[in-house]
Amino acid sequence: MANIYWILSRVDLLDIVDILLVAAVVYAVLLLVRGTQAVQLLRGVILLALFIALIGSLAGLTAFNWLMRSSGQFLAVVIAIVLQPELRRALERLGRAGGVALWSGRDVELDRVVNALVSACRRLSERRHGALIVLERDTGLQDYVDTGVELDALVADELLQTIFFPSTALHDGAVIIRGNRIVAAAAVLPLAESIVADGHLGTRHRAAVGITEQTDAIALVVSEETGTISMARNGRMVRHLDERRLATLLQAMLAPRRTSTKKSRSLLQRRGSDELQDKRAA
Repeated sequence: MANIYWILSRVDLLDIVDILLVAAVVYAVLLLVRGTQAVQLLRGVILLALFIALIGSLAGLTAFNWLMRSSGQFLAVVIAIVLQPELRRALERLGRAGGVALWSGRDVELDRVVNALVSACRRLSERRHGALIVLERDTGLQDYVDTGVELDALVADELLQTIFFPSTALHDGAVIIRGNRIVAAAAVLPLAESIVADGHLGTRHRAAVGITEQTDAIALVVSEETGTISMARNGRMVRHLDERRLATLLQAMLAPRRTSTKKSRSLLQRRGSDELQDKRAA
């Protein structure tokens, strides 16, 4: 206890600021890798650093301590390369005004994008044209954008219909939307293995669930066989959506942060319950 009191007595305002800055950096890094595969990597790095610090604190290990000091910069470069997608995502957030909410209160623009998406899904459904549309949220999707054909166009009903017309070169793959712009078409997405046994769900549905399992994106699917409109989020899928229900879900999930998260969650649960009742009735 005497040692603790002695340490606290030597802490001044500058030391407190120093500690808070370090804590802020650590917290920012944790937020950066939250929900990504880099969490396991960061956990392993921390455990390795603690182990090295423990071994290095032992007396007489002069050569080992020199090796660790010499390889520190090399390890930092390796970690930066491995975490390159997360670092790029952080810079993208800074470029979008410090990582604020996606729509930043632009309700008029949000309404326009939602209306365009709903109208496009309805028309594609009527014509039985398969479609897969992914809406980027907090987790960056640049890795998947790079697998497709990069675009830079405003979200429009007619453009989405043209992209997913069966005879076009870009219809086979996913369209990725960032904010109010289409940034890529014909993108390749990871497939979910959890629904592989369901014969009613094809590759588009598996890709929609797969991308939402690994990121916080929202995926819209129009079935080529049945014309059914579905939405995937957090690895779960809600099917048999009509225009009104689709618009309600999109408004709840894409609205600024002030919109309650519980509201969107309850809407998803309600849609899932309605779908289950529809299946039982059928």
